[in-house]
Amino acid sequence: PSNVHNLILGSNVKALADAEACAEHLGYRVLNLGSYIEGETRHIATMHAGIVRSILAQGVPVAPPVCLLSGGETTVTLAPNPGKGGRNQEFVLAALLKLGMTPNVAILSGGTDGEDGPTDSAGAIADAGTLERAAALGLDGGDYLQRNDAYHFFEATSDLFITGLTQTNVMDVRVLLIGHPS
Repeated sequence: PSNVHNLILGSNVKALADAEACAEHLGYRVLNLGSYIEGETRHIATMHAGIVRSILAQGVPVAPPVCLLSGGETTVTLAPNPGKGGRNQEFVLAALLKLGMTPNVAILSGGTDGEDGPTDSAGAIADAGTLERAAALGLDGGDYLQRNDAYHFFEATSDLFITGLTQTNVMDVRVLLIGHPS
């Protein structure tokens, strides 16, 4: 009907644009991969980790400090008898394990609705300190990843990203901050 007007208040594109503006204000160069990233979460995490390694090693495609952004929604193929978690927690754990103890890199992935899988967490935030805490606790991140149990890994390391329900959903936002190499 002609009396119906649609107004888009938010979108994944807008969320990424706002994150880009904030990162630039903080002095980061921004590499925004867009809001259509989809596929198997672990593969997408491996790709993001590869871009981070390229930035740190060669300054390609852009020299640090860099804020790498991406949006969209990935998928997780569950193992038999999976643990607890969601695609954002799994993304952070898979990327963290690929990057290892790389200094000056922080990873965040979160659902804009405040939920990730059947959990109270929107996702997770991690850096090399996460792996240090995991090692001190005797946790094997690879084992947690194989069991799709990222929630319990990040719960133990205190790196869950808990926002509460946001009353909106514009898909997922991933932020990887890359500082100057040590």
